[in-house]
Amino acid sequence: MQRISLVNTAHNFIKEILHPGAIAIDATVGNGHDTLFLVKQVSPSGKVFGFDIQQAAIESTRAKFLQTQGMKCLTLIQASHADMSDIIPANHHGNISVIMFNLGYLPGGDKNIITCTDSTITALHSACELLSSQGIITIMAYPGHSGGDLETAQVKNWCEQLDKEHFKIDIIYSVDNKDSAPRLFVIQKMH
Repeated sequence: MQRISLVNTAHNFIKEILHPGAIAIDATVGNGHDTLFLVKQVSPSGKVFGFDIQQAAIESTRAKFLQTQGMKCLTLIQASHADMSDIIPANHHGNISVIMFNLGYLPGGDKNIITCTDSTITALHSACELLSSQGIITIMAYPGHSGGDLETAQVKNWCEQLDKEHFKIDIIYSVDNKDSAPRLFVIQKMH
């Protein structure tokens, strides 16, 4: 239940700034729940780029959209989020309003296939460059699974290194501040 509330918290931050016609990235498509949310916010004239390395995630998300008009707003890309700078068209660099990350493994998928710290940190560096002024990055991190503790610690460390004049960082913990509890990082680019 707590995971849902943190995801809802992320969505509430995003609703404040994401509007029809905007551009967003779902850096970890998974089962497409966040992707669908982003498309609803930017439709009918906006754009969402969805990344995932797993074909199953891309197919699951595509299936969700075949019943909707949202497909014309959505570009699904089977690639690592670490490659987003190279894949996102240059004219969109610096114009992305929101970039969402939901780290860990594909729910219902192979729990041995997880986001990797190195590619996540590379993707976060890219996200900062792609983001528009006042844009936000949300990162759901799950230290409670194998490898998740290291990745969460590295994301926290990366956030602490950001220039506080250019980025505002909030860390929201689920219920109690347990080491294994999921947490949400919200990074806003100030200018």
